[in-house]
Amino acid sequence: MIKNAMRGALAALLASFGLAAASAQVPDIDPREEEQIELPELPEQESPLAAPGVIDRADLEAWLDGFMPYALAQGDIAGAIVTVVADGEILLSRGFGYADVETRRAIDPETTLFRPGSISKLVTWTAVMQLVEQGLIDLDADINTYLDFEVTGVERPITMRHLLTHTPGWGEQVRALIMDDPERLQPLDEYVRNNIPAAVYPAGEVPAYSNYGTALAGHVVAQVSGQSFDDYVDEHIFAPLGMQHSSMRQPLPEHLQGLMSSGYMRGSDGEGRAFEIVTAAPAGSMSASGNDMARFMIAHLNRGEGLLSPETAEQMHTTADRKLPGVNAMLLGFYEQNRNGQRIIGHGGDTTLFHSNLHLYLDHGVGLYISMNSTGRGGATGRVRQALFEGFTDRYFPADAQDLPTLGTAEEHGRMLVGNYVISRRAHQNFVAATALLGQPSVSMNEDHEISLSILTDASGTPLRFREVEPFVWQQVNGGERLSARVNENGEVEMFSAAFFAPFMMFTPVEWWRNGALLMPLAGIAAAALLLTVLFWPVRAIVRWRFKTRFALTGRQAMAYRLSNIGALLPLVYAAGWLFLITHMMGELHRLDGRLDGVIVFMQFMAVLPMLALLIALWNAFVVWTGGASWFARLWSLVLVASTLVMIWFVIAAGFFNFGLTY
Repeated sequence: MIKNAMRGALAALLASFGLAAASAQVPDIDPREEEQIELPELPEQESPLAAPGVIDRADLEAWLDGFMPYALAQGDIAGAIVTVVADGEILLSRGFGYADVETRRAIDPETTLFRPGSISKLVTWTAVMQLVEQGLIDLDADINTYLDFEVTGVERPITMRHLLTHTPGWGEQVRALIMDDPERLQPLDEYVRNNIPAAVYPAGEVPAYSNYGTALAGHVVAQVSGQSFDDYVDEHIFAPLGMQHSSMRQPLPEHLQGLMSSGYMRGSDGEGRAFEIVTAAPAGSMSASGNDMARFMIAHLNRGEGLLSPETAEQMHTTADRKLPGVNAMLLGFYEQNRNGQRIIGHGGDTTLFHSNLHLYLDHGVGLYISMNSTGRGGATGRVRQALFEGFTDRYFPADAQDLPTLGTAEEHGRMLVGNYVISRRAHQNFVAATALLGQPSVSMNEDHEISLSILTDASGTPLRFREVEPFVWQQVNGGERLSARVNENGEVEMFSAAFFAPFMMFTPVEWWRNGALLMPLAGIAAAALLLTVLFWPVRAIVRWRFKTRFALTGRQAMAYRLSNIGALLPLVYAAGWLFLITHMMGELHRLDGRLDGVIVFMQFMAVLPMLALLIALWNAFVVWTGGASWFARLWSLVLVASTLVMIWFVIAAGFFNFGLTY
């Protein structure tokens, strides 16, 4: 049960601003349950159009009517907006369901505001590229050039290009990520100054999605332009495009507050939740209508018209930071989403309540945007978005299926990949690292030399299968997803990823001492041994009372016996306390706003408990072995020492022995 809860906590962490929830193939988006939903089948008929990319509005509308209402109902999602642009115009912008369930307020595509989450980053990156175009920002200069404080990387300076490509090398930072109390909102300059993440990777080497990095870029925009970030975006992004129903401000300006859609965990909840506050505002604070998002898509599809020069837009859309062959790459702010041989770029976005995707088909001038105002059940929003994207692309941009042969190296290369991994976007040095320890993805291989990644599953929860079609590139069996790996000269996997994750997140081999395949079974056995010790203490007392027998131990041996039982309890209480605290915090991201800092500090001071338990176990073993005790008592004293050491190993690997309130 604890492990399932922690996997939910990991999913909540990844879902923050456009990761796990953006993929229909990643389960457990809703940390409250692991139920899978079944979406209605999309029509499999061929597109009625003669030319791919030419979309008939009536056909599109009928196609959406056959999918969206039923998908929302199955997923318990209150409402959604779907917007499609083509040839510089809004082809279709439709609301489905309700902006407010209680009042049954309909969704107006022109005026109803949704929260696109990390799609907000595209606004920030566009602002950055405007200043690059003006010569005020150099993509390859040390970012400290533009700051009034200092951030550092490992081995080399961090640049704006690193921020644009999610390669500054920082660990995950979740403190005050999303909150529901506007009184706790820090100004942007305070947030970036007080929440600098730990540097983990050399800048430029390992993609690791960073909300802090985008927030820092927004602060640079303010520093360089001499305007607040919100003022700059209003004047240089929203105003030129006529985006009158859009804002990055929190709370919303008064004239927009009544237009905001309610947000729900489930549509059936009835009552909407409070407006979410995103502290790293440039990374995800935007509120926008569907038609305003259409205007933003059209500007980028028209080579930056109204925002950027054609040359700068082209640079933004095509400069690839490709870490692995055969899969999608990160661009300058956008990332590739290629399918069916089409050049597609875009971004996903998630707050706790709103879940969105944006896709631009660059060679056809077509854009697709969807945003939903509920998390729903069973990972619904991720599955709806992915099904919509895949169905839309396959219908209007079809491609002939390719039957590539499996390489003869499939077994050899597959075995290189088998094992446990950690995600590059994770906490490394604090208690949030427990989510990575208890949720490690694993690669397995079947007898046909097909490999599977545990977190990539179909709608039924069955892991997808991949076969090697190019050296260290695997194609999904009967599907379009791909895996790719980079191997060093010693035949060791340095990193790998799936096409969906590759632009912003890698899987790297886990260190042996943090490998869940080894540590988790040992920790389970150790916890069971300690728990049995604790439970048998009162059982033995009851048995002695029932049969009126005396306690046989005296003096030092009696004290060692009693203390050993107390000592066995201490690491269990310590580990359980941390696990409960983390699952509680990650279950609702607004609980990361600092309100639980006192509890965190208390738990950090309680690190003395497992160390005290080890001292007790060692002293007990000494007393037992020097006091003529039975062979079983001697053996069990060693079991207690070993079990306590394993539990200390576990809490160190989980990050529980680190201090401070930067997490």
